[in-house]
Amino acid sequence: MTSKNRTTLITGSGKNIGRAIALELAGRGFNVVLNGSRDKAACETVAVEADMFGVETLIAMGDVGIKEDCERIAGDALDKFGAVDVLVNNAAIRPMSPFLEMDEAEWNRVIAVDMSAGFWLSRICLPGMIDKGWGRIVNIAGMNAIQGYNGRCHVSVAKHAAWGLTKSLAKEFGSQGISTNIISPGPISGEHADNPEMAAHIEAQKSKIPLGRLGTNEEIAATVGLLASDEGAFINGQMIQVNGGTQT
Repeated sequence: MTSKNRTTLITGSGKNIGRAIALELAGRGFNVVLNGSRDKAACETVAVEADMFGVETLIAMGDVGIKEDCERIAGDALDKFGAVDVLVNNAAIRPMSPFLEMDEAEWNRVIAVDMSAGFWLSRICLPGMIDKGWGRIVNIAGMNAIQGYNGRCHVSVAKHAAWGLTKSLAKEFGSQGISTNIISPGPISGEHADNPEMAAHIEAQKSKIPLGRLGTNEEIAATVGLLASDEGAFINGQMIQVNGGTQT
């Protein structure tokens, strides 16, 4: 299953789910544009891993919560590869703030990273997809897109908006060979490994999962791989929950 001369841009691809998606798509033959906001060394490590599949890679650092950075990131990808065939809007922030204590700056920052980045990048990448008559946009949402989340009102609002963007783009561009879908991962093993409190919270979620275990980054990446493939072409405008059967 190869995708010769096709390119994917994955935001937040230096670690965790983003890294797994980059390697999944590199293994399917996509050239890979990696992105991070600060940790370039992590992206460089992923680039070395992706290179082993014989594809070309590009590291485009930048903060997707800033419109001008999105324009530069996507512009670098277009300059090198001519088009972005698969856009994966993965980068996200999820701060905790009680609603009445949340300041406007934090609200705006979450909306920019978790929702507006997908809008900005899609606007830049879609013309190339239209020209080719083939394209994929995959948004990564989390369970915040399905249910409200205590202490993360801004994240829930942003992810609900990403779901709305997904459905709208799916209808507007589906006839041009471009599918748009959104994935809602459940609790993932190893997530927030650098935050013991959050890691313990995620581990505690196993009791709510019928399969009795946490998910893996690779399982989310495999779903992206299907959506990015020709075999997944008839999947469009869908919220795909990859959560082991967790009830929302």
